[in-house]
Amino acid sequence: MDIRTQIGNVLFDTPIMNASGPSCTSKQELFNILFSESAAIVTKSCTLESRTGNDKPRYWHNNKLSINSMGLPNNGYKYYVDVLKHMSYFSRTKPYIMSIAGMNCKDNIEIINCINSTIHLEKVHFDVGIEINLSCPNIINKGQLAYDFSAMDFYLSKLFTECLHDKIKIIGIKLPPYFELHHFKIVADIIKKYPINFVTTINSIGNGLVIDIEKEAPVIAPKEGIGGIGGSVVKQTALSNVYNFSKQFIHTDIKIIGCGGVENGSDVFEYILAGAAAVQVGTQFYREGCHCFKRIRQELINLMKKKKYNEISEFYSKLYLNDVFDE
Repeated sequence: MDIRTQIGNVLFDTPIMNASGPSCTSKQELFNILFSESAAIVTKSCTLESRTGNDKPRYWHNNKLSINSMGLPNNGYKYYVDVLKHMSYFSRTKPYIMSIAGMNCKDNIEIINCINSTIHLEKVHFDVGIEINLSCPNIINKGQLAYDFSAMDFYLSKLFTECLHDKIKIIGIKLPPYFELHHFKIVADIIKKYPINFVTTINSIGNGLVIDIEKEAPVIAPKEGIGGIGGSVVKQTALSNVYNFSKQFIHTDIKIIGCGGVENGSDVFEYILAGAAAVQVGTQFYREGCHCFKRIRQELINLMKKKKYNEISEFYSKLYLNDVFDE
């Protein structure tokens, strides 16, 4: 059974990896992911300097959804570059994807240049990528850049003009959910202009509200209880975003990583069918820990066997290729 997948020049053993956010902030958490069956190690979105994030409580979940307003707590990008160096001492390696979320373009240029030079100077022997987070909905008084199309275009133009990235194997962008069908072409046309290997879609659905009936109050504290929604309730929106972007990228080498409500092997199958080359697990990873990657992987294999598929390519993006309405 071949469940390998490829993005750019990077081959992943499975299509299942962690999402940036839960349980990937500290060195110990990142090494836990290294020794799990996650296809890659995706770090917490990092900024130039360390951040404590928003006030607590800032995360809550039940068996259907999660809400968070974390505010990008992280240890600063140099911490995650240092972890990258330490990974080089291990014979067991896997792709290391640094999620970066500088407060402005200048910050991200500095971060990317440092990552690139570190790979060169340290002679890193495994694949390193970056995922540029343009879609965090939980920074107080700061909107999501990926919803301002002209600003995103200008931002990416400046970024790729001034940053060095020749040693970085794959570059991706984490996007928010889009709800208007014509937006997919607008965003895709911007992305196609730049050396981007993948998009991750979706980030949490911004500005949701969950209320505790007993307390008659929001379940989280920041932004008057407003936060990003994740978990199984966002899966259909995420699948639609994957599907609609897959149609825009069909004649390109740009791949899609699906994210949102991945809890089991069937979810992974749906994402691949809709056009995702890989998936990320967020809320379920927070609930279950690293064991989820092994379980979901086996469930995907079992489903593929049941449906008599031997490799992912046999059903990858087939939802788009098969016109179910033609009779």
